[in-house]
Amino acid sequence: MESSVSRPVRRVVIATRRSRLALWQAEHVKRRLEKLYPALVVELLALSTKGDELLEVRLDKVGGKGLFVKELESALADGRADLAVHSMKDVPADLPEGFALGAILPREDPRDALVTERFASLEAMPADAVLGTSSLRRAAQIAARFPRFRIRTLRGNVETRLAKLDRGEYDAVVLAAAGLKRLGLAGRIRALLEPALSLPAAGQGALGIECLRARTEILQLVAPLADGATAACVRAERAVSRALGGSCTVPLGAYAELRQNRVWLQAVVAAPDGRRLARAEHEGATDAPEALGEQVAALLRARGAGEILAALQSSG
Repeated sequence: MESSVSRPVRRVVIATRRSRLALWQAEHVKRRLEKLYPALVVELLALSTKGDELLEVRLDKVGGKGLFVKELESALADGRADLAVHSMKDVPADLPEGFALGAILPREDPRDALVTERFASLEAMPADAVLGTSSLRRAAQIAARFPRFRIRTLRGNVETRLAKLDRGEYDAVVLAAAGLKRLGLAGRIRALLEPALSLPAAGQGALGIECLRARTEILQLVAPLADGATAACVRAERAVSRALGGSCTVPLGAYAELRQNRVWLQAVVAAPDGRRLARAEHEGATDAPEALGEQVAALLRARGAGEILAALQSSG
């Protein structure tokens, strides 16, 4: 096996959630590793997480998006797995001590997607339409533009959410375009929501590989999978979230893209009912994405994000 790793790695175990989308993501990394290292044996360890099990309440009420990664990190810590594959939007802004992101892979479409059989767009939906989403971020931004929609919590994996829509429990649902496309369900997308309407979550559409910081041989093994442009953008987005104490309790959108070798970063903080929004945009160097994220977070605070966050904390 051709490899630049410091110690030969002959077998790796990938920790993953059990959902079809999570398994697709893990299989994608498995295939990439097997192509890079033909002699490498790659196995999957599928685990159930609390985020997958607690389906009747909104994530911000039960501990946030970290619920999707804690069991996988436990498998890394106790040696059952060598690396874990995550959707970057599910990874908390601060990793636990001793853990590292070994690679951030090329990004799929980061936008949110409207799924409905009845309407061509959000604008075509009636004022009292029932819209399903699992995301406080999506709900707040859509409520800001369409305050009369009845926005209802929608949890579960992609197939479960689509089944609830098909049973008529909702008039429309909003999901991540990336997940639908990866599962071969792009045909269900009725409209893509541009960032001006629904700014994506930090890291949305990107996959990340996590491992123990001390496992230098694994860090070297996965390094060739990394995409520098995506990593710069995602790191800037995550820095906004980190600077604002980002969690599922904060309706925060952050999206960066490369323009002429510069990182352009947009972010929004919204009150849950959408009645107050703070927006900011700035650009910076590709080699200092965290500094750019901190700049944009400071701009958000200057434009009212601090008051929104304070109100959230007092109501929580």
